[in-house]
Amino acid sequence: MDEATETTTRGKSKAMSSASPFEFPKFEIPNFDMPKMEIPAAFREFAEKSVSQAKETYEKMKSAAEQATDVLEGTYATASKGAADYGLKMIEAARVNTNANFDFATQFMTVKSFSEAVELSTAHMRKQFETFTAQSKDLAALAQKVTTESSEPVKESFTKAFKKV
Repeated sequence: MDEATETTTRGKSKAMSSASPFEFPKFEIPNFDMPKMEIPAAFREFAEKSVSQAKETYEKMKSAAEQATDVLEGTYATASKGAADYGLKMIEAARVNTNANFDFATQFMTVKSFSEAVELSTAHMRKQFETFTAQSKDLAALAQKVTTESSEPVKESFTKAFKKV
């Protein structure tokens, strides 16, 4: 090796051994001894009781939330079934009324006199009024039944909850 190469190689090795400008210097963290402190027994007991009470309260709240969820699911199922029943009852009433009106129109076409037309119209109106009254009573009874069946579980749940409190 010639002298220039040797000098360059020695210069690199010296430069490599020293810290690079991009490296962080290494520091040692001093080891401090923590003073040993004894926690008073009363404080420890208080902390343990608090944790125990918090766990109990959490379990009670979790149980109450699960019960409320079950009640709401049951109430929703009852209400949706009731709404479907009510809708079917409405459709049935519309079908009956439509058929009665078509029957009336068919009979009305065969009328021969004005007095017969008045008599047929009066009979049809009376029959429709009676049908409408009966349908209204059925729908009101069904709506009341659905409302009662839907609200009863919620009412019982609130009663139980307030008795626990």
